Amino acid sequence: MARDYAFRAALDVPYKEALKKIEAALKTEGFGILTSVDMQATLKEKLGAQFRKYGILGACNPPLAQKALAQDLEVGLVLPCTIVVYEDDGGSFVSIADPMAVVELLGNAALRPIAQEAQAKLKRVLKALPERGRP
Repeated sequence: MARDYAFRAALDVPYKEALKKIEAALKTEGFGILTSVDMQATLKEKLGAQFRKYGILGACNPPLAQKALAQDLEVGLVLPCTIVVYEDDGGSFVSIADPMAVVELLGNAALRPIAQEAQAKLKRVLKALPERGRP
């Protein structure tokens, strides 16, 4: 059976508000946004295609990134942490790549404790969001 590679949540807020809330929750856990890709605009510009609001964020926690790079320079291939946000059924949906699943690709056991720390922080980010059905 394949290992799940992300944490997911359906949110009770519109897309733009979800982006703001995710950025704020990430900041609380020491992450900043290094990259932000607007797939709706990109697909419209490059292909003339219509697509839902869909963003890809690259988040970085500098202390964790420094620790990981000190262990393995190739870890840069899977940095920064990737987060997907898209409009969904009147609200939004967010997926955050699981750092433990991503680190398994590199096969370096020294990265596991760093990935576990990142995983715990990103799970707290997800828990801080206004998930549908959660009081």
